Amino acid sequence: MRVLSRRSVLASAVLVGLLPTTTLFAADKVTEIRIDWATYNPVSMVLKDKGLLEKEFAKDGISIRWVQTLGSNKALEFLNAGSIDFGSTAGSAALVAKINGNPIKSIYVYSQPEWTALVTRKDTNINKIEDLKGKRVAVTRGTDPHIFLVRALQSVGLTEKDITPVLLQHPDGKTALIRGDVDAWAGLDPMMAQAEIEDGARLFYRNKAANTWGILNVREEFLKDHPDLVKRVLAVYEEARKFSLANYDEEKKSFQAATKLSDTVADKQLKERTTITFNKIGAEQRDSILQAGIALQKAGVLPADVNVQKAVDDLIADQYVATN
Repeated sequence: MRVLSRRSVLASAVLVGLLPTTTLFAADKVTEIRIDWATYNPVSMVLKDKGLLEKEFAKDGISIRWVQTLGSNKALEFLNAGSIDFGSTAGSAALVAKINGNPIKSIYVYSQPEWTALVTRKDTNINKIEDLKGKRVAVTRGTDPHIFLVRALQSVGLTEKDITPVLLQHPDGKTALIRGDVDAWAGLDPMMAQAEIEDGARLFYRNKAANTWGILNVREEFLKDHPDLVKRVLAVYEEARKFSLANYDEEKKSFQAATKLSDTVADKQLKERTTITFNKIGAEQRDSILQAGIALQKAGVLPADVNVQKAVDDLIADQYVATN
């Protein structure tokens, strides 16, 4: 007697109308996982450099496509367009995107960073947030530095209307600052550390608590159809994170191979301003994202009728990774 395979049984079920064709063999359709790497996510560079995901999924015939993202805004654009399945962002940026209709879930913490501050050149008279009034400020909308800037202005009774925002991607913002095209910049590491060390740029306003966590997001559709693959991706992410914790020189090597930055710049970002001892989106991370959302709502960036707490709850799916 011939033993029918699961595929044959399911195919027969479709023919007699027992199963919808749209859900059949959803997992079988995955031949490629698309994931980002970013200079603001050091773990992603180790993951890419060591080929850990490629090794994990080779037996399944699933290839890995790496896509560089230059900021949370780009990662979120790519996720929304379906160009990537997993993307690295700040928690606050993911929340704003979710509220604006981007179908994502936040599933993992890759870092606790102090990756943003307000930056100016060494020769300006800008020394405090209030000094930005009437000034040209480079910023990348939809990113943690943008949200950091909005919250900083709000803390002294100012809004974006009191400055002239100059919309640039992070690397271009740094270039514009050093060249003198703008007066200040809502910075992002490693470009910020590079400007500080190589060009004498000054971080005139810092607030570590207002930097939201580095969060890995996944497309909702991918998570719904392939929760098993998501768990496996996160398990490999964990392998890379733990390897990085135990092998700083290797983490730094991967970082420098991608960025071509000096030892001093690399050490400033990786040693001084990045912590990778967390993995699960827990109470502390949730509250950080929530407080950013509330601040943005007070600043008028988010609509007054948005339930920020519900949006945070809808955003986060923390059950796919085990705690440390």
